[in-house]
Amino acid sequence: MSRISRDQVDHLAMLARIDLTDAESEQLAGDLSVILDSLAQVREAAAEDVAPMSHPQPLSNVMRADEVRPGLTAEQALAGAPAAEDDRFLVPRILTDD
Repeated sequence: MSRISRDQVDHLAMLARIDLTDAESEQLAGDLSVILDSLAQVREAAAEDVAPMSHPQPLSNVMRADEVRPGLTAEQALAGAPAAEDDRFLVPRILTDD
């Protein structure tokens, strides 16, 4: 188990410009030791033959090709609209001229 001393915690706190009480320094020494032990376990699990990855599933380009396809004409798009004017949807005004 890695052990970080209170002196090391106090030094880090001084570098970070953090004022710590004696109790906070003691607690952080234990907390940081646990964090370092956890990192050491992760390092042990990492195998040399396993490539680093950003996602657990292999991904390739999941986007479809960008192809031009025929779309609706203005008449077809406006066919179901309650109101239309000049090949546009006609909607109630919500803003005033003010």
